[in-house]
Amino acid sequence: MKPAPFRYHAPKTVDEAVKMLAEVAPDDGRILAGGQSLVPIMAFRLSRPAHLVDINGIEALNRLIVEGDRLVIGAGVRHVAFQRPVVDGPLGELLATVVRHIAHYPIRTRGTFCGSVAHADPASEWCLVSATLDGEMVAKSVRGERRIPARDYFQGIMTTALAEDELLVEVRLPILPPDTRFGFYEFNRRAGDFALGMALVTYRVVDGVIAEPHVGVGGAEPLPRRMAEAEALLAGKPPGREAFVAAAAAASAAVDPLEDATTSAEYRRDLVGTVVRRALEQAAA
Repeated sequence: MKPAPFRYHAPKTVDEAVKMLAEVAPDDGRILAGGQSLVPIMAFRLSRPAHLVDINGIEALNRLIVEGDRLVIGAGVRHVAFQRPVVDGPLGELLATVVRHIAHYPIRTRGTFCGSVAHADPASEWCLVSATLDGEMVAKSVRGERRIPARDYFQGIMTTALAEDELLVEVRLPILPPDTRFGFYEFNRRAGDFALGMALVTYRVVDGVIAEPHVGVGGAEPLPRRMAEAEALLAGKPPGREAFVAAAAAASAAVDPLEDATTSAEYRRDLVGTVVRRALEQAAA
């Protein structure tokens, strides 16, 4: 099939884009960046936007820089930019590790970090990264700019705090301390498929015990989120099997797992425990 008819707009500046979006959003106008999620559902006519606002020609959205204690990722930055560390230290290594799990290489050359975050698929690796690291989403509209913390941004399956006329111009991730350890584990049935469950963990070891633990789970619930119950069982404990097993069990018990035609809620709940434990083991290796 082919997409339903639509009008195409190609602004050259962010201001032009948000002004255009304000005009067309009430008539089902949509933003086009990488198009790796939007274009396929348009082809199947599951989505029929009347207008597409193509932001690929906006050079200002291609920035990928460090500002203060944050890595700023513009809306035009492709997944492939993270194939090698984009910043020194654990954050650069973490992003380079996670990106290898996103679909396949051709998709990584077109899809964008911010596009994934705007789409908010529960199985999105970048959504999990943003939620686990307490990222900040910067949205812009004709009304001005606002910054939305990850805990408020993700609201459900493909549902975010963005208003229909807001453009996600960048995501800001905190630079991790040099002694941060991290682990990422994802399970899918075939390489490149959507994850059935995944976990990202970060922590520091101070005086022999875990400090500042972050445990995030994605793909198993309607939205990615930190697992406070697991983090509480890790803080102040020596890194090792006892703490990891307890934290994994707490995460498994805390989730509200999705169920679909191929995967039961019970299976996903059990899977969460496994991916959290293995991510913690990776961090300790």
